Amino acid sequence: METTIRLKHRSRSDGLPCLWMQAGIVRRKFCERDYHCYACPFDRALKRASEQNSRRRRTDTPHRGKRGAIVSWKERLKTLPPWKQPCLHHMKGRIDFRACTHAYRCADCEFDQYFDDQHTVHTVVTPVDILEMDGFRVPQGYYFHKGHAWAKIEEGNSVRVGMDDFSARVLGPLDMVEAPLLGKEIRQDHGDIIVRRGERAAKVLSPVSGVVTAINPYLREKGRLANERPFSEGWILRVHPGNLRQELKHLMLNAETVGFMRKEIDGLYRMIEHTAGPLAADGGLLRNDIFGNVPELGWENLTKRFLRT
Repeated sequence: METTIRLKHRSRSDGLPCLWMQAGIVRRKFCERDYHCYACPFDRALKRASEQNSRRRRTDTPHRGKRGAIVSWKERLKTLPPWKQPCLHHMKGRIDFRACTHAYRCADCEFDQYFDDQHTVHTVVTPVDILEMDGFRVPQGYYFHKGHAWAKIEEGNSVRVGMDDFSARVLGPLDMVEAPLLGKEIRQDHGDIIVRRGERAAKVLSPVSGVVTAINPYLREKGRLANERPFSEGWILRVHPGNLRQELKHLMLNAETVGFMRKEIDGLYRMIEHTAGPLAADGGLLRNDIFGNVPELGWENLTKRFLRT
């Protein structure tokens, strides 16, 4: 399908209008979660109310008052003429106007799949704010696991997973990254991902639990992509989580990640100096291939210490 996506430049300072507000269900409500509706208590409350009203109407016992008038924002928009029903991506401020052609059943929409493939990795996943710590990149807005894997929340209660820049540089250029097959279930803190360098292999702990819905096919032949672009094209897999809200409590975000990374970098310095002697003033061996430069550190020692496997 040949389609050109015209992305809109959205300013957060203008406020992000809630989907319920855009549909006219509520008068004034702005989104504070970048349209991650599954994590929004306001969205959940209105969904419950609209579902209750729908059941009551089927049994001829409608609820009185303002609460009884609440309907799903999707149902309200479907009362508009077809050419006026806005695509969900337009409602979220990502593209110019486009009419919805599948009655808001995005899973059946070819454009939605195309948009996700072309837009998500390059625009949503690619970090905007990156902090550099002794040459290691730490993006803001990503959740980090103590085993140096990251999780990025996306649309539709989906989570994309990858290795962080620290682990990629410690292990050096990878030959292959093996992810579980589609439909397989992974578990938080379990070594479900395998990375290979030559005859050596290591397990990477999963940052979240869930069912695998997509894998990065390029990493089986070009594992080095996980080293070169760990937070974008080097992603490993995508999952549909089962208990995300609870599991996020065990991950680090922003300031927590920074504090954790400082300790990890200090630990790496001490490990190298103990094995190879004092480093140069500029960090010396802390480059793109630490294991390759200091093989005396030991592959098993590095993976046990930093990947926690």
